[in-house]
Amino acid sequence: MAEGTQPIGEIWFEDGPVPHRPLLVKYLFTSERLSIQVHPGEEAGRKAGHSGGKDEAWFITQAEEDAVLGLGLTNSISRAALRQAAVDGSIMDLVDWRPAAAGDFYYSPAGTVHALGAGLVLIEVQQNVDATYRLYDYGRERELHLDQAVAVANPAPFKPLGTGRDLGGGRAVLIDGGAFVVERWSHGASGLLEASKAMPVWIIPLADGGDIDGKPFRAGHVWIADGRAGVDVGQGDILVAYEAGRHVPGLIG
Repeated sequence: MAEGTQPIGEIWFEDGPVPHRPLLVKYLFTSERLSIQVHPGEEAGRKAGHSGGKDEAWFITQAEEDAVLGLGLTNSISRAALRQAAVDGSIMDLVDWRPAAAGDFYYSPAGTVHALGAGLVLIEVQQNVDATYRLYDYGRERELHLDQAVAVANPAPFKPLGTGRDLGGGRAVLIDGGAFVVERWSHGASGLLEASKAMPVWIIPLADGGDIDGKPFRAGHVWIADGRAGVDVGQGDILVAYEAGRHVPGLIG
C-alpha cells in the first residue's frame, strides 16, 4: 500500500520488489492539458518489446466546472489524415472532447486516441505497460512518436467495450469487456474476497468507512489482495480491479 501527500501530477501505487504485476494504479492531477496520445494493443506492444498492450480506465474524483477529456475522434479518418492532423495541429478539432464530472468512469482500450484536459483529479487503472505514443503536445518541447502512434491508433469515434451491470448487495460492474474488470462496491458489500497470487485484486477506496481484514481503509490508499481477504465496505466506497479472462473474484457471504 502506498499513498502521497500532495498533488504533484502523478502518484503511482506500487508494492515493492515483487514479480511484475499485471495492473498499475495511479492518481492523476491535471493542472494543464495532457498530450493527445495512444497506446499499443497486445500484439504491437510485444513487437515493441513490452509485456503486452495497454488498456486504461479513469474514474474521475474531482473536476473543475469546465473540465473536459478527449476520447476517440468525432469521425473516422485515414491513418495518413491522422498523421497530417497531428503535424499541423488540426487534430485538436478532430478529438471528441466531452465534459468531465466527478463520478464519471471511462474505459479506454488500446488504440484509442485520447487526452485528459486540465482541472481533473482521477484514478487511473491500467495494464502495467510503459508504452505511450504522443501524437500532439500543444507545442511543448517533448518527443512525439508519430510513426508508432499512427501505426497503432484506431482513428475513429470511441465505442464503449461493454455496459455496466448491478450484481446486487452493493456490488456493480463498471466495465468487463477489456483486458481488466473494474467494479464499484458501496454500502452493503461485505464478505470474504476470493483473491490469490495468480489472481490478485486491487482495492481502491473512494471514501472512508470500511475495513479490509479488520484494518480501516482510507481514500488515497490502494490495497492489493493476493489471498483471501475479509472486506466490509460499511459506509465506505471502493473500486475493485482485476484481470479479465480468469476466475472472477467474488464475495463469500
